[in-house]
Amino acid sequence: MENLLTHEEYKSIARGLLLPTTAFVDGVYRPAASGATFETINPATGEVLAEIAACGAEDVDFAVGKAREAFEDGRWSKRAPPERKDVLIRLAKLINRNARELAVLESLESGKTILDCETVDLPETIHCLKWHAEAIDKIYDQVSPPSDNHIAMIVREPVGVVGLVLPWNFPLLMLAWKIGPALAAGCSVVVKPAEETSMTALRVAELAVEAGLPKGVFNVVPGTGPEVGEPLGRHMDVDMVSFTGSTETGRRFLRYAADSNIKEVVLEMGGKNPCIVLEDAGNLDRVAAHVVNGAFWNMGENCSATSRLIVHADVKDALLARILAHAREWSVGDPLDPGTRVGALVSRAHFEKVAAYLDAGTRTHLGGATEGGAWVHPTIMDVEPLSAAAREEIFGPVLAVQTVQGLDEAIALANETEYGLAASIFTTDIKRALRGARALRAGTVTVNSFGEGDISTPFGGYKTSGFGGRDNGLHAHDQYTQFKTIWVDLADDDDEAVG
Repeated sequence: MENLLTHEEYKSIARGLLLPTTAFVDGVYRPAASGATFETINPATGEVLAEIAACGAEDVDFAVGKAREAFEDGRWSKRAPPERKDVLIRLAKLINRNARELAVLESLESGKTILDCETVDLPETIHCLKWHAEAIDKIYDQVSPPSDNHIAMIVREPVGVVGLVLPWNFPLLMLAWKIGPALAAGCSVVVKPAEETSMTALRVAELAVEAGLPKGVFNVVPGTGPEVGEPLGRHMDVDMVSFTGSTETGRRFLRYAADSNIKEVVLEMGGKNPCIVLEDAGNLDRVAAHVVNGAFWNMGENCSATSRLIVHADVKDALLARILAHAREWSVGDPLDPGTRVGALVSRAHFEKVAAYLDAGTRTHLGGATEGGAWVHPTIMDVEPLSAAAREEIFGPVLAVQTVQGLDEAIALANETEYGLAASIFTTDIKRALRGARALRAGTVTVNSFGEGDISTPFGGYKTSGFGGRDNGLHAHDQYTQFKTIWVDLADDDDEAVG
């Protein structure tokens, strides 16, 4: 952590920030057509940070039109792969050069700790863009061998104009997860940031133009879901939408697609992720550290958070003692203090939603909500299997504990949910680990650790956690491309015609 600044230094940077507040379309900042604005709030203080352009359907139309112009004239979509790669690498370098400013901006708007912004979100954002940039000229098309008289080429083409709808919990990183493969493929994008966290996306769009991305290729339209998200989802000239957020909102985008042009839709949504700890888990202190990190990192505002601990009765008490010891080290406080591990929840409204679950446990071991502000302390509580706290996504620093007697019971309980995003299993028996991992209905299963894989592994879910594709890895490029077959007849003119 030697590169971190002091609390006072971060506050000084915050006071000096120039805040981007208007839409970014066709290479320039511009206000909403209506002139309307909305407030973006610092959740740690309740103070208004800025008035952001409240865009609407007219602004969406304008942004999509500019994105379509850019796509059709080929200023980006027909650029040679090495040229696209160079631009994205320059963008990654510019983000790195402005990383501290972006980290403070993200912390102010989201309530995320500066520790996480500096050490996780910004480095991962930069790495993601570089990774997809480097993949651009290394993803090969294919040739099928149908016969000696034919060649069948299978080529990738950019899908077109893409709507990218972002969540508020990882504003920069989720932006990178989407623009990395979308821009790599040659698409033009219209980004709708979360209403609570608009400013980092606006700043990155400005840096993208500085990096050499042609105007009209990367557009950001801030505003509410009904005023911007729905018009984008229903737009007849948008070819594809990638959405990360709640399952409830994800369902809407499927309806928008059905009611419009049957656009492609990729959804990464909620989770109620189980962590199974068996009686032979081994080093319980190490297990506890993983459980606590998975449950409380980013204030639990993480779709893949360890929100359910399913623990064997034989080790429950010993493991909980260690979990409590680790959890007490997660200090709650000012997100701009580099010593803070748990910042503010993103909004007062979200705080009230999370706090409503805190009386649902049969026994609370630790934690609770504050009386003022938007802080929830790391909370650990026993829950009944059919309770709301055991089945619903809380999206806060709350760990629901359930007790089992064996692996089969643990797997059945873990799968007893509408979600299927992530899961983990702790055991020193590799056969049990792999059998359990195969039986868990989740898109990512970690063994003896908490995590999501890395940039090279596809991320997405089963059931109501995901639909239509995967983020990360080379698999992410598939959703931003169309596959075209080009069939070439090599037969001589005097060869017998084939029907």
